[in-house]
Amino acid sequence: MRSFSKSISSELSARVEKNKQKTKASVLGNSLTSSPAQIWGSRISWRITLVVFMTILLVQTLILNFATMGQFENQRLYELREAGRSAIAAAIDTENTNLSASPFSDAKVQRLFETTKIKGLVVYSWDMNFIRNYGESVQLMNSSLDDMSKTYRSTDGRIYEVILKNSDLKRAYIIMTRLDSSHVQNEVADYIKQTIIIMLLMSAFVTTVLMMALGRWLLEPILFMRANLMAASEHPENPKIMESPFNPTDEIGGAIAIAQKLIQQNADNISHIRSAAEDKIHKLAYYDTLTGLPNRTLFLQTLAENTNKVGDGKVERFAVVTLDLDHFKDVNDSMGHNVGDAILRGVGKRLRTSMPESATVSRMSEDEFAITMPLSTDINSARDVGERVINVIRSEPFRVFNEQFQVRASVGVSTFPDDGIDPDQILKNADIALNRAKEEGRDTIKEYSEDFDRAVQQRFQMLRDLRDALESDQLTLHYQPQLDLKSGKVIGAEALLRWFKPDNSKEGGSYIPPFEFIPVAEQSGLIVPIGEWVMRTACEAAVEWEKTHGFKGVRIAVNVSGVQFTQSDICAFVKKTIKETGIKASRLELEVTESIFMEDIDQTIETLKELHALGIELAIDDFGTGYSSLSYLRQFPIDRLKIDQSFIRNALNNPDDAAIAKTIVRLGHSLNLKVIAEGVETKDHETFLLEEECDEAQGYRYARPCPNEEFIEFVAGYNGKLASFDK
Repeated sequence: MRSFSKSISSELSARVEKNKQKTKASVLGNSLTSSPAQIWGSRISWRITLVVFMTILLVQTLILNFATMGQFENQRLYELREAGRSAIAAAIDTENTNLSASPFSDAKVQRLFETTKIKGLVVYSWDMNFIRNYGESVQLMNSSLDDMSKTYRSTDGRIYEVILKNSDLKRAYIIMTRLDSSHVQNEVADYIKQTIIIMLLMSAFVTTVLMMALGRWLLEPILFMRANLMAASEHPENPKIMESPFNPTDEIGGAIAIAQKLIQQNADNISHIRSAAEDKIHKLAYYDTLTGLPNRTLFLQTLAENTNKVGDGKVERFAVVTLDLDHFKDVNDSMGHNVGDAILRGVGKRLRTSMPESATVSRMSEDEFAITMPLSTDINSARDVGERVINVIRSEPFRVFNEQFQVRASVGVSTFPDDGIDPDQILKNADIALNRAKEEGRDTIKEYSEDFDRAVQQRFQMLRDLRDALESDQLTLHYQPQLDLKSGKVIGAEALLRWFKPDNSKEGGSYIPPFEFIPVAEQSGLIVPIGEWVMRTACEAAVEWEKTHGFKGVRIAVNVSGVQFTQSDICAFVKKTIKETGIKASRLELEVTESIFMEDIDQTIETLKELHALGIELAIDDFGTGYSSLSYLRQFPIDRLKIDQSFIRNALNNPDDAAIAKTIVRLGHSLNLKVIAEGVETKDHETFLLEEECDEAQGYRYARPCPNEEFIEFVAGYNGKLASFDK
C-alpha cells in the first residue's frame, strides 16, 4: 500500500512538473512573439526595413525630380512674369498717341527698375519696329521674334526674360522684359528641403507600418522558429523548444508546426541511435568480438572488483588462471584463419560452459585466455582451477569443417591474496607462470613462484644492460679461424659476439656468456641492431686484414639470427654494408640456422636467392639439429653445410653421432656443397674428418675465438701445423 501511494505521489509530481514546463514554454513563446526588441534586433528586420525605406524614398525622389519640382519652379516664373507684366502695363502712358514713340517716361522706367524685379526693357511697335531699350541688355533682343512665346533663363538662374505681346499689355506695343529671378532659385531650394523632410517622415511612417505588419505575420514566426532550431541544436537529444502560438492552418504556422515535429522526431532518433551506439561501444570496449567473452579491459575491472570485496572482515581468496594455446600460430599458418577462429570460438565456449557462474572467462589476446573465480571448499586452490582448465582443453579434439584438431595449452596460475593484492600484479604473476610453463615444454601447469619473478626481473635488467652495452661500445667481436683440412691454410674466420660488462670488481668487469644474453636480445628484437653492428664491424675488420696485413682470400662468416632474418630488410642492409665497407661480396658469408626455414619457406627461398645474387656465400649453421626438410634443401642457394659441434665432439665415442657426421658430409658433397665442421678439438677429430673427406674445420684444435689483434698474429704466424693445444 505504501509503495502504491508512493507511485501515485510520484506520478502527480511528474504531471505538475510537466505542466510547469508547458506553462513556462508558453510564457516564453508569447514573450518572444510580442517583443519588439526581438524583431528590431534581427538582421533580416533591418534589411527589410532598409530596403522598404529606400524604395519609398527613391519613388518620392523620382516624383520630386520629374514632376513636383519642375511645376513649382514654372509656377514661380509665371508669377514673376505676371508681376512684371502688370507693372509695365501700369507704367505705359495711355495719353500717348504716337505709336512710334516710347510709351514710357524716363521717370516711370526708373521707378519700375527700383520697385520691381524688372532690370531691362526693349520696346517694339506692334509691327515689330524697334523703338527704344532701357536698363540692362536683354538677351532676347538678339534672337528672332518669330516666336513670341520664347523665353530666356540664364545658366545661374538669376535672370529670366520674356516677351510681352500687345495682347498681354492691351496696348499696341511689344516689350522684351529682363527680370531678376534669383529669388525663384532660393524658393525652389526651400521647397526641396521641405519636400525631403516630408518624404523622409512619410517613408519612415510607411516603413514602420509595413514592418509592424511584416513583423507580426512573418518576422515573429521566423524568429520563433529560429529560436527553437537553435535550442534544438544545443540540446538535440532533449530539445527545450516552446509551443507554437501561431495558427498551423496558414503557411507560416504550418511550416513551424512541421519544424517542431521534425525537431522532436530528430530528438527521438538521436536517443535511439545513442542508446544503440552506447550498447555497441560498451560491447566493443568490454567484449571480444570473436568469442563474445569479456576482453582484457573487463577482466581487469572484474579483478579490481574482486580484490575490493571483503566478507566477514576477511578478504575472499580467488584464483587467476592464464592459458595459451600451444603452437596455435602453426594452425593459423597451415590451415588458415577461418579454422583458427573456429577453434578459438570452440575453446571459449568450452571454457565458459565448464566453469561455474561465479567465474569470469576472458579472451586476453589472439590465443590467450584468462579465468578468475573465487576459491571454495570444492575448489580450494588455484592449481585445482588450472587442472580443470587444462583437462577441459585436452578432453576431446575440436571438430572444424569435418576435421579434428587436438589442441594443447600451457597454463599459469596465481592466487589472491597469496601472490599479490594488486589486480595487475596478480595477472602479471599468472602470466609469469604461464611463460615458465611454455619454456619448460608446454602442455603443462605452473604455479607462480617468486623465483619466476626474479628470473623475469633479471631478464629485464639484462635487457637494459644490453641496450647500454650497445650504446657505450661494451660489445666486441672475437674471431675463430676456419681452416682448409687438406692444405692446412686459414681460409676464413667466424665472427663471434662478446660482451664485457664493466663492474666494480678487481678485474674491472666480466664477460657475459652469449647463451645468456643472445636469447634476451632475440626475444626483445634488440638482436636486429646488434646483428647489424656485428656485420658492419666484421666486414670492416676483413677489409683491414686484406689491405693492411695482406690476408687475401680470407672470408668472414657472420651469424644471422632468425629474428634479424625475418624482421629486418636483411638484403638491403647487406647490400649497403658491402658498398660502405668496400668488402668483396665473395668474402662475406652469412650463417643461418635451419629454424628460419620453418617460418615461411617461400619467403625464405626468395630472400636467400636475393642474398646469393649479391655474390655472398651462404651456410647452414648447426646443420643436423633442426627440422628442415631435405626436399627444400635442394631449393636453397646454399654454399656450405656446417656440422654442429656436438656431433664432432662425440663422434669418436658415439657411433650415432659419427654416423650423423658422415651422413652430413656425404649429403653436402652430393649437393655440391662444401662441408665445415666446428668443435674440432683434437688431432683424432681432425683425422676422423680427413678420412671422411670433410672440407673445412674450426675449433680449439687450431685456435680459440680471440680479439682482432690476436687473430691477426695467429694468421701471420700460422704454418699449417701449429695448434693452440693438443689432446
